[in-house]
Amino acid sequence: MTDKPLRLGTRRSKLAMAQSGLVADAVREATGRPVELVEITTYGDTSREHLARIGGTGVFVTALRDALLRGDVDFAVHSLKDLPTAQPEGLVLAAIPRREDARDALVARDGLTLERLPRGARIGTGSPRRMAQLNAHARAHGLGVETVPIRGNVDTRINFVRDGELDAVVLAAAGLNRLGRGGEVTEYLAPDTVLPAPGQGALAVECPPGPLAEALARLDDPYTRAAVTAERALLAALEAGCSAPVGALADFPDGTQDQAAQPNDMARQTTEMRLRGVVGSTDGAALVQLTTTGHVPSTQAEAEALGAELAAEMLAKGAAGLMGERAR
Repeated sequence: MTDKPLRLGTRRSKLAMAQSGLVADAVREATGRPVELVEITTYGDTSREHLARIGGTGVFVTALRDALLRGDVDFAVHSLKDLPTAQPEGLVLAAIPRREDARDALVARDGLTLERLPRGARIGTGSPRRMAQLNAHARAHGLGVETVPIRGNVDTRINFVRDGELDAVVLAAAGLNRLGRGGEVTEYLAPDTVLPAPGQGALAVECPPGPLAEALARLDDPYTRAAVTAERALLAALEAGCSAPVGALADFPDGTQDQAAQPNDMARQTTEMRLRGVVGSTDGAALVQLTTTGHVPSTQAEAEALGAELAAEMLAKGAAGLMGERAR
């Protein structure tokens, strides 16, 4: 029976399949068991509406979780930034593997960077978070750019630039890297310019509690888990969903490079974790951005407390009024 393949539930998109393939390889190595990918179509894949309009929260996740709870698949792989902050009964996040680069990336025509885009340039993104920060940056630096809401997979979005419909698009660096398309990036956007979505660049391996969850826990990276737990706690305390204009990034100033990607050989003497959060109106006219630093959390409760504390400070500065409809 131990040779029976483990069934990994995944979305059908090219990116989701690539991400799930990476996890499948790691699971085969960790457990010695074969893994087969089971493709599942989610509401977010079939709806043509903009994510901000359909809510964002859970639209790429619910069908996968339903398949898990029915026993149709043994475990599932999600982009962590797509996961609602509330964990459903009967499922656990068995592993959060080492994070890829968490930054956003610009793919622009003619190899241009953000600062070199001409006045009137159109930048496509489906994210209110990116719109808020790009527009705020443009206001602060006198850039006459326009943000344009778009949807579609990586190919579709990049083709908007290739076809001349847009001057640039902003995508997650992690997705481009996992698809082997990092060479198309014309600029990695520093977190000081655009903070990523909570959990961006990280994957979540979810399954029911039990022996499989214990086996999958070998894939867990404790630094990544601490960081994304703090980020997601901030999001939850703001009562905001995945499509809200909220950015958050926890990193380790004394143990990693400045970029959000964490190297495999991260120094074990790391003692400090920095958490940055931002909320903004999508036109960039108003922005609440704060930072806190503390010891690297040793428990989930400590990581959640760090995120909740920063969220409380942001709410005191007026963050609630910038998020539109707050999650219920």
